[in-house]
Amino acid sequence: MDDEFRLADPIVQTEEQELEVSLRPRRFSDFIGQEGLKEQLQIFIEAARTRGEALDHVLLVGPPGLGKTTLAGIIASEMGVSIRTTSGPTLERKADIAAILTNLEEGDVLFIDEIHRLGRSIEEVLYPAMEDYQLDIIIGQGPSARTIRLDVPPFTMVGATTRTGLITTPLRDRFGVTHRLDYYTAEELALIVRRSASILNVEVEEEGLMEIARRSRGTPRVANRLLRRVRDFAQVRHDGCITQDVACKALGLLEVDSQGLDKTDREILRLIIEKFDGGPVGLGTLAVALGEERDTLEDVYEPYLLQQGLLQRTPRGRVVTRLAYEHIGAEAPPAGEKLF
Repeated sequence: MDDEFRLADPIVQTEEQELEVSLRPRRFSDFIGQEGLKEQLQIFIEAARTRGEALDHVLLVGPPGLGKTTLAGIIASEMGVSIRTTSGPTLERKADIAAILTNLEEGDVLFIDEIHRLGRSIEEVLYPAMEDYQLDIIIGQGPSARTIRLDVPPFTMVGATTRTGLITTPLRDRFGVTHRLDYYTAEELALIVRRSASILNVEVEEEGLMEIARRSRGTPRVANRLLRRVRDFAQVRHDGCITQDVACKALGLLEVDSQGLDKTDREILRLIIEKFDGGPVGLGTLAVALGEERDTLEDVYEPYLLQQGLLQRTPRGRVVTRLAYEHIGAEAPPAGEKLF
């Protein structure tokens, strides 16, 4: 697709990525939202530190941008240990994961993003490492090959995934703590935007905070991204202060509507309505029509559309709801007539 601003785009440029990292909390006291998860983790961490043990393995589940990576860093910080970060797609050979495991110090955190994309051979190496803190190494080839078992220091695996159903049962069962992150409320996002604005030295009025928060799809990453873009607009077109009027004008320029949908979200709904009669339409067909990857549609765009009641998944494919017709200003079928 064209290089327009996309609110839910999971790909962040290098400078943006560095700025994103600078806004991340380092302690639970700075982390806003996810109160139930925070309380549980604080108890588990305090208990592990009291016993002098590594924290049990943690699996964090939820859509992109809700704070899984941030929480992994906080866990390491609160435990007073180092963190080693990698991702499922980058671990292609057994030697890759073996090298990482053997270089960990006792109690360290190993964070694997997109853990559902690990290869089966990598998982087989992780099973004994996670359960018994041991690593099986095969030396040689053919009839002369032999297996040796190495000890690895006790460590904490933190896995992050957007699709827990793709994680194999043996791997999922080895996580002692599994928690799904919830979308944030507008009030929580307003607090996050206020904190980020303070770090960025941006002047924001309360109404401007809430306008950004309401359009942030319940996602801190989106809220911070919108704050930076509105800040640019305020500096160039106004006096640098983000008021409600400035926020509305900036977000209108970015084509982010009052419900937090951007151009791509509305294009998905409009395509299903205008080209496929409201659905059902298969995910593959929809991806080709939009010029997007299937995974991007399923993991990045669909969750929010589903949460807002604008889209439904059915055994026959994706269909829009009457709310979707209303949102984009299209005429819905008469009341009482089925949409699909």
